Amino acid sequence: MTSNQKLELTWFGKDKEVKIELARDNMNQKYGIILAAGKGTRMKSELYKVMHPVCGKPMVEHVVDQVERAGAETIVAIVGHGAEMVQQQLGERVSYALQAEQLGTGHAVLQAEELLKDKEGTTLVVCGDTPLLTAETFEQLMKVHEDTKAKATILTAWVEDPTGYGHVVREEDGTVLKNVEHKDATPEEAAIQEINTGTYCFDNQSLFSALSEVGNDNAQGEYYLPDVLEILKNRGEIISAYQMSNVDEGMGVNDRVALSKAEKSMRQRINEQHMRNGVTLIDPEQTYIDSEVVIGSDTVIEPGVYLKGDTMIGQHCHITSGSVIRDSVLEDYVTVTSSNIEESLMKAYSNAGPFAHLRPKSVIGNSVHIGNFVEVKNATLGSGTKVGHLTYVGDADLGKEINVGCGTIFVNYDGKNKHRATVGDRVFVGCNANLVAPVTIGDDVFIAAGSTITRDVPNGALAIARSRQENKENYAEKLPSAQKNS
Repeated sequence: MTSNQKLELTWFGKDKEVKIELARDNMNQKYGIILAAGKGTRMKSELYKVMHPVCGKPMVEHVVDQVERAGAETIVAIVGHGAEMVQQQLGERVSYALQAEQLGTGHAVLQAEELLKDKEGTTLVVCGDTPLLTAETFEQLMKVHEDTKAKATILTAWVEDPTGYGHVVREEDGTVLKNVEHKDATPEEAAIQEINTGTYCFDNQSLFSALSEVGNDNAQGEYYLPDVLEILKNRGEIISAYQMSNVDEGMGVNDRVALSKAEKSMRQRINEQHMRNGVTLIDPEQTYIDSEVVIGSDTVIEPGVYLKGDTMIGQHCHITSGSVIRDSVLEDYVTVTSSNIEESLMKAYSNAGPFAHLRPKSVIGNSVHIGNFVEVKNATLGSGTKVGHLTYVGDADLGKEINVGCGTIFVNYDGKNKHRATVGDRVFVGCNANLVAPVTIGDDVFIAAGSTITRDVPNGALAIARSRQENKENYAEKLPSAQKNS
C-alpha cells in the first residue's frame, strides 16, 4: 500500500475529498533529469559540450528552460566534466549530481537517486545536448504516459534511414514490446523506421527500482538506461511511446556540424515566431536573433543584423543591414543604421549611425541623433541632443538640445584614471573642440571651434581656448614648397 493510499484511508469526514485531491496532486508531480556529464570529445573543444551556445544560450540551458515550461518542479542535472561551468551557468535553477566516472546512461540517471528516489510522480529524462526539444513535446509525451498508465514512455520519431538507431517494436495495441538496438535487430526489426530518440518519461519510483537491477554485462561494461524498459516489461508493466512529428527536434549535438544544424533550426524557429508576432524580417535566412531577444510589432529588421543576448527592441523601430545589438534596450521608433550597440539604452525616436558605436553604459535620450562614426561610452545624452559625426563622447553627462560639432573629443583619461565631464542644456560645441575632464560646462554656452577647454564654463558664456590667428604677408614664397617649384 502506498503512502497516498494510506492518506485516503486515514482521512474521513468533510476533509476527505480534499485529502484525496492532495494525494492525486502528489502523484502528478513532475521532475526532470538532464544528462550533462559527457565531455563531448567529438566537439574537439576545450569548452564542455553542453555549454556550446545555440542562438546565444548554452545547449543545456535551452533544455532546462523547456523542462521547466513543461512543469517540472525539481530538475537534477547530472554533471561530470566541466561541472563548475554548468553550475555557474544554471545556478540554483537545478540541483546537481556528480557522475565521476562515465559508465553509461543508466549509471548517470542513478546518480540522481539520492535526490529523487522517494518521490512519487513522473520524471523526464533528457540529454543536455538536445537543445531543440520543446515543452510542447514534453507535455505530449507525459500526456501519453499518463493516458496509457505506463511506467515508462519513449519519445520516438520516424526516420527515412533508421540505421544506427534503436528501433521501437510495438504491440498490436500500440504499446511498446521492446526497444532493440540496430546491431541486435532481426532483418524485420531493422526495417522499423520508428526510432528511440533517447528521451524518456518514467514513473519515478519505478525508474529507480528498475535501475537497481540494470547490469553492465556488455562489451563496454556500462549501465544502459534502455535496459530499464525490458526490466519493467518483464514485471508486467506497460511501456508506451509518443512519436513526435518533427524528427529534427530530437537531434543530439555531438560535433560542430550538428551544432551548426541546430543553430540554423533554432534560428528559423525564433525568426518565424517574431514574424508571427508582427515583426518584419526582410530576409529571415540572413537575420540572426538570439533566443532571449524581445521585439515589438511593426519593427523592420534588414538582412545581416545580429541581435544578441538580453536585447529588447520596441515597436516601429528600424534596424538596417550590418547592425549588431547586444544586451541593449531600444524603445519605440528608434532607428539604428549599420551600427554597433552594446549594453546601452536608446530612448524613443532616437537614432544612431551609420557606423556609430555605443559602448556599455550609454544612455541616449529621446529624439537624440548619433551620427556617422560617433563613439559613445558610459555617457548620458539628454533629449534633442545631436552628435553629428566623427566624435568621441566618453564618461560624460550631456543635457538637452546640445549640438556637438564634428571632431569633438571628450578627453576623459589622464593616463591613470578616468574623469567625467558635465555639459548643460542648449550648448553649442564647435568643431574640433577638446573638453578635458573633469570639467563642467553651464547652460547656453558657446564653445568656439578648435578650443581645448580645461576649466569650467559658466552659464551663457563664450569659451575660446586657442591661439590667436596671425597672418604674415608674402611669407608663402619663403616656404620650401614654393622654392621647390621655382
